[in-house]
Amino acid sequence: MTIGVVGGGQLGAMLALAGYPLGLDFLFLDRSAATPAGRIAPILSGDFADRALLRELAERSDVISFDWENVSVQALREATRHTGTRIAPPLRALAAAQDRLTEKRTFERLAIPTTHFAPVDSRAMLERAVARIGLPGVLKTRRLGYDGKGQCILRQASDIEAAWLRLGSVPLLYEQFVPFEAEVSVIGVRARSGALAIYPLNQNYHVDGILRLTLAPYAAPRLERAAAMYVRRVLAAFRYVGVLAIEFFVHKGRLIANEMAPRVHNSGHWTIEGALTSQFENHVRAISGLPLGSTRALGHAAMINLIGQMPSRALLLAETGLHLHEYGKEARPDRKLGHCTLVESSARLCRARAIGLMRRLYPHLSFNP
Repeated sequence: MTIGVVGGGQLGAMLALAGYPLGLDFLFLDRSAATPAGRIAPILSGDFADRALLRELAERSDVISFDWENVSVQALREATRHTGTRIAPPLRALAAAQDRLTEKRTFERLAIPTTHFAPVDSRAMLERAVARIGLPGVLKTRRLGYDGKGQCILRQASDIEAAWLRLGSVPLLYEQFVPFEAEVSVIGVRARSGALAIYPLNQNYHVDGILRLTLAPYAAPRLERAAAMYVRRVLAAFRYVGVLAIEFFVHKGRLIANEMAPRVHNSGHWTIEGALTSQFENHVRAISGLPLGSTRALGHAAMINLIGQMPSRALLLAETGLHLHEYGKEARPDRKLGHCTLVESSARLCRARAIGLMRRLYPHLSFNP
């Protein structure tokens, strides 16, 4: 079986690395062959919306998936219309995740708590949204924002003008600012048979909107049960196939959904060494029609993103039990170049080792988890 993947970044590369031992083949589509996936698999080079390339990908694949959200739903639908090639996850879920307004309405429809929000298409609509929802709040582009991009925090009325001038050229969403106690995410997977598997809840630490550290499992049984219930609702609603992540704020002892990702997720990288079956293997199992693997944690795991500049391999590998994943990408500010994982027998030891390593690697960061 050949899995076609739109996007050849590190997520796609890790899908292939998980799928090869299962006897699966991979074919990627990306703007350039000089990508992480291009180092380990054949790749079609060109625009993501190039219909001829998408059709070739479909003709040469048994199922098509993607390693990021910002691909053309219409182009994918047209490319597979006459080939019979399956797409997983389903395009309805991809379309919902691409638009923050649709995403929020999906949470509301499924009775998943989320922030108060309002669409914004004009300066007057922004004024009305601020008056109704209040300050502080966050103004976000409805599409294409990630890692903190495409958003402004409004703390007082005088911030409205600058935020509108910065973002007002595209459709927007204004939402309530949540003074959260923690950020967590849940990763679920649904097979073609309808079977479900859910990973332990994990806690995420961001700096300037970019994920820096994930610790798993997050020891909060009541919240973990709620997160599992919410992700099951989304998986069922879309008749989903593959891995799905939902990010939440923890506020006053309850979960508030922030956003979802219809793909393998950065906060799930800990599962490669920290769970019996990684999120990557379970995604390819699900979309290939294979049985799902156990999501049981093998201990307490920490995943550190390596961002902007790769640290010395010698420094990292001198850490007992550290697992290094370097993506082969050119260094660039705020770019994710790799990650490393530690797995320990206790949450306390894992956290202490991870924070100590973070501070040695990035002493300039304002990082106080």
